[in-house]
Amino acid sequence: MSKDSNAEERSGRTHAPARVRTLEVDDELLDDIRELIRDGAGSSLLNILADLHPADIADLVENVDQEDQQYLLGLLSHEIAAEVVSELGETAREQVLAFLSPERLTSIVGELESDDAADLVADLPAPVADKVLGTIEADEAASLESLLRYPEDSAGGIMGTEVLKVFSTDTVKTAIRKAREFATKGLDLDVLYVVDHEGVLLGFLPVGNLIIEGPGRRMSRVMQPAVSVKADMDQEEVANIIEKYDLVSVPVVNENNHIIGRITIDDVVDVIKEEATEDIERMAGLSGTEESSSSVLATSRIRLPWLILGFIGQLLSALVLKQFEAPLSEIIASAFFIPIIMAMGGNAGIQSSAIVVRALAVGEIRSAHIGRRFLKESLVAFVNGIILSMFLFAFSYYWLSDFWFGITVSLALLAVVINATLVGSLVPFVLNTFEIDPAMAMGPFITTANDAIGLLIYFGFITWLYI
Repeated sequence: MSKDSNAEERSGRTHAPARVRTLEVDDELLDDIRELIRDGAGSSLLNILADLHPADIADLVENVDQEDQQYLLGLLSHEIAAEVVSELGETAREQVLAFLSPERLTSIVGELESDDAADLVADLPAPVADKVLGTIEADEAASLESLLRYPEDSAGGIMGTEVLKVFSTDTVKTAIRKAREFATKGLDLDVLYVVDHEGVLLGFLPVGNLIIEGPGRRMSRVMQPAVSVKADMDQEEVANIIEKYDLVSVPVVNENNHIIGRITIDDVVDVIKEEATEDIERMAGLSGTEESSSSVLATSRIRLPWLILGFIGQLLSALVLKQFEAPLSEIIASAFFIPIIMAMGGNAGIQSSAIVVRALAVGEIRSAHIGRRFLKESLVAFVNGIILSMFLFAFSYYWLSDFWFGITVSLALLAVVINATLVGSLVPFVLNTFEIDPAMAMGPFITTANDAIGLLIYFGFITWLYI
């Protein structure tokens, strides 16, 4: 038996679930791994990798250079390598897929469930993807090609096609037999779906319920109503449905209500992480996904567009200041309070927009509730603005001993806080109405808008009430 075969056999055999343990990747461990790789100590490395979960092996792979990645993955069986590749981050996966041979890729794709396999094939260059699809079995290739036609952020794009279906006329005994056959293929099984003889979804039954039902009962009598999603539904809506109904998985149906796949909770966790990351990036004014392993130029390209937008916005603020050059020159003290006015307006706007964006994202409020939400935000802004204005008046009067100037800047602060809060709560609704991610409202967008408008309000009050 060849050395490679021995390695594959040992790797596959020693990854028994009962022996899997977790691992914290630190610099000391990475130094040991690199030294073993330099020494070509494959057997010692396999002893380290043998008991690890594929996610921990993926952490190791992500933290070594490309040559070491090749060596580590070369030690693993096709089955374990497939799980490791599916656990890699986007940047690391691109690096790994670049050096794996089409033959190795084909074997890895064959070990993955359909949703993970489709994700991997989608990341391959077109010629390599075509070669892999042309090498695997025809029915598997057809399944992957059907998944690849869906947008990656839709229900169809994250579903797997491995679904256990039983007929409504089947008995519990027959369903148990089908469940056993399904499970022997190494596929995850938590529920089975009940369909009629036309393939229309009728209901579902948790696998655990099979053992408490009489073997002769028909599935039509023991099934439960099923919650399903359409293939073109956005993945974020799918996550909300699974959260709302406390589901472990949800079936995906076509326009005729025929079940074509299912989405499991592990896919939804990935969606939640992805959507949260995307929202945080947009709140911070990033235009793409940035990872710690991204290059300097890639990171710069992601961050620069919104920085330019913020720069343009601050130029507008400078033009506003230029228009009020007279008040600034006549009342030097008015310049002292610009940072306070801007900061309070910006903070109030970000607070209100963050609450509204989150509520829209999780389905707590909808555009139909805009009036009620707008009223609430108005009252909150008024209360907070009054309190902050009182503090500002007390400070300015104590510092400058000018009662009317203190009243002016305090009223300006109240107006700025109210305006910023209302803008922060209204803009996400407007963007959501036009099917634009409301998270775009946060970060540079809200801050820039509030800076320019806030300055207009501030100097407008000074010009109107004080000069």
